[in-house]
Amino acid sequence: MEATLQEKKKDKRSPEGKAVHLKVHGMSCTNCALGVERFLSRKGIENPRVDFASGDVTFTLPAGLPLETVLEGIRKLGYEVQPADEAPAKKATIDPLLLQLLVAWAFTLPLLAAMFLPYAWLHDPFVQLGLTLPVFAIGVRQFGRSAWNSVKSGVANMDVLILTGATAALIYSLYGLLTGGGHDYMFFETAASIISIVLLGNYMEHKAVKQTTTAVDELTRLQKAIAKRLAVSEAGREVVEEVPADSLAVGDVVLLSVGDVVPADGEILEGAGAVNESLLSGESLPVEKRRGDALVAGTEVVDGAFRMQVQKAAGQTMLAQIIELVRRAQARKPGIQRLADRVSAVFVPAVIAIALITFAANYLFAGVGMSESITRAIAVLVISCPCAMGLAVPTAVTVALGRAAHSGILLRGADTLERMQGIRYVLFDKTGTLTTGNFKIKEIKAFGIDTAFVRRVLLALEQSSSHPIARALTAHLQAEGVEPLSLTSLREIKGVGMEGSDTEGNHYRLGSFRLLPGEQRAALKQSYDLFLLCNEVLIAAVAIEDEVKPYAAGLIDYLHRRGIRTVLISGDKAHKCHQLAQAVGIEEVYAEQTPEQKLQIVETLASKARVAMVGDGVNDAPALSRAHVGISLSNATQAAIRAAEVVLLDGNLRHLQTAFEIGRHTLRVMKQNLFWAFFYNVLAIPIAAAGWLSPMVAALAMACSDVIVVFNSLRLRWMKLD
Repeated sequence: MEATLQEKKKDKRSPEGKAVHLKVHGMSCTNCALGVERFLSRKGIENPRVDFASGDVTFTLPAGLPLETVLEGIRKLGYEVQPADEAPAKKATIDPLLLQLLVAWAFTLPLLAAMFLPYAWLHDPFVQLGLTLPVFAIGVRQFGRSAWNSVKSGVANMDVLILTGATAALIYSLYGLLTGGGHDYMFFETAASIISIVLLGNYMEHKAVKQTTTAVDELTRLQKAIAKRLAVSEAGREVVEEVPADSLAVGDVVLLSVGDVVPADGEILEGAGAVNESLLSGESLPVEKRRGDALVAGTEVVDGAFRMQVQKAAGQTMLAQIIELVRRAQARKPGIQRLADRVSAVFVPAVIAIALITFAANYLFAGVGMSESITRAIAVLVISCPCAMGLAVPTAVTVALGRAAHSGILLRGADTLERMQGIRYVLFDKTGTLTTGNFKIKEIKAFGIDTAFVRRVLLALEQSSSHPIARALTAHLQAEGVEPLSLTSLREIKGVGMEGSDTEGNHYRLGSFRLLPGEQRAALKQSYDLFLLCNEVLIAAVAIEDEVKPYAAGLIDYLHRRGIRTVLISGDKAHKCHQLAQAVGIEEVYAEQTPEQKLQIVETLASKARVAMVGDGVNDAPALSRAHVGISLSNATQAAIRAAEVVLLDGNLRHLQTAFEIGRHTLRVMKQNLFWAFFYNVLAIPIAAAGWLSPMVAALAMACSDVIVVFNSLRLRWMKLD
């Protein structure tokens, strides 16, 4: 057993050619993530995804490249790294960053006090040097390795600016101390305060950014549930053993009671009760469950008790798919973020150049003294940190995707949020999208035969079909207590219907109007949907109806208020499509369309403007894939997750409005953040260069700008959606 565990651990650490998910700690801005991406690309890794906010790094490891080589390379860049599936190290009693912050301020406060207090010993340059060196050592430890390695990687990060400014102040002060230059050369408090204030900003930012990543963290914690698995003892009796959820295998039986988190996807064998499925639907109202119903990992039992059989092992559950989809969505960057990344990549070298120009212009041309010129250059370095620019988009995206996931909305990429705002057409499928798919028999018109017998034949034929309408009618007839007629040679003819024979040799066929001869077809096709023939003679016509989904009309009204045109494209009959369109307010209708024709309509409209397609993710897969944004209301079937970019896990149309609103507010917050980041730097650099800001005030302003951006993004968690 021990050898097996060791072998599994070895496989996790060297999965050549397999997908790898790492947790990297210590990335503080977009430039940090760009440095890691560039390192991975140099190792031959294609399209690595690095999210500095969550610390997630995912890629496919090329054959022949050991994982340990990649881990060691990232560590050399100045970051802590470990495989994401390994248990995190035991937390220290105090956050290391907080400890460094407290020590730094303990030495910095006396230096700042010397600016206001007359005590001679505080003004002694050797005392000030002694107070500054511990703070500078902390700064080198915190920022030095990251700064140096970022320069080597070709993407200089914010630590370069901070360390350059603090080092310049310290070296100039040491020069003054050694040459006896006096007070004009003493900038020890500047060197210490820059580091201490930036540490304070980093700590506040770290705490704030952590809040933006809680959505995936909370979902991940649900995977760590403890399961009460049934086992058989040596004596042959059933015993209950508590095991981690990820150790369950398909076929295992687990017991669930009130308060338990469902540890895996499975089916109820015994019991009844209620389950909170807000993970899937965003609604807190419990769902009643009984024998034969499905349970989904991560949901919570709020009433009753169950005996459940596991149907999907860890990593294959719906919860695991949700987590992976959210992680991938966070890694896909919207266009507005790619713009910010390009600016951030050249920002640090540009700032260093501006700082040098500031020094030269002040000292050589403006007649400002050496001390003041250095002070202004340092202020430019410190205040121009690109952190706010790097945080502007990813923090907003992370919060938005988390809120969407908790609302039962899965987005395949962060860029989807951006593209949804340019939508000008929304195309809807009919059955299962705007209607519930719960078909009922509205009317049976029998031709010389008893309707009760017709119902028996209908049930016998439809219960053998896999078509959604057939399944719905089967449930409807069974609920009425109908007993099926005994039929043999049952066969489903794709695109036509069902056929079978009874014991007396009568042959029955059930299908659409295409089964009818021309004269009967013209008379009946507009009023009835299914036609039953016995020995090629029509014996019954059946009209069925499908109820409209709640809030369908409300969603259409919302889209129209947003200036979005709505279109219904369906394979159903024209009169039913127009009837539904009139009921919910849809403007344009295309009825009796094949999947190929639907695709052509999408392509035609997509050539004019941006199009979203809403469908079930199976029959509409080609149209969903061709649309600028594919939206599935298929209750998260595998086909829907593959075909669509937006998946509404419970098929609630109100959540589609929520998705549009999340996208609208997220884009607004991203623009606000970027405006603030650019405005702050454009305004702050000239002020610092003119000498109107001291390096200490510059450091404080820089830290505040980062925190402002993060907290503005956090508003998305609680923002009221219209």
